[in-house]
Amino acid sequence: MMNILAFGPLGGPEIAVIFVVVLLLFGAKKIPELARGLGKSMGEFKKARTEFEDEIKRAEASIDEEEDEKEKPAKGKTPAGTESKDND
Repeated sequence: MMNILAFGPLGGPEIAVIFVVVLLLFGAKKIPELARGLGKSMGEFKKARTEFEDEIKRAEASIDEEEDEKEKPAKGKTPAGTESKDND
């Protein structure tokens, strides 16, 4: 079976080499702009994820409330198919 990380995890020297290559490709002036854009996109992603999770929780709570209403018959009424018997 082939190992996915053929050379192992990235260490300090590998990350330094990657940083130097990025610096040479994009230049020192462009890197802060790229980092800013990456930060903004990460923030937007987290915001969208939080909104999605909140929507799922609201939908789940709504479904639970509907199920609770169906399980509990209304006051003063008997469930369908049953009769109220008084033994007075």
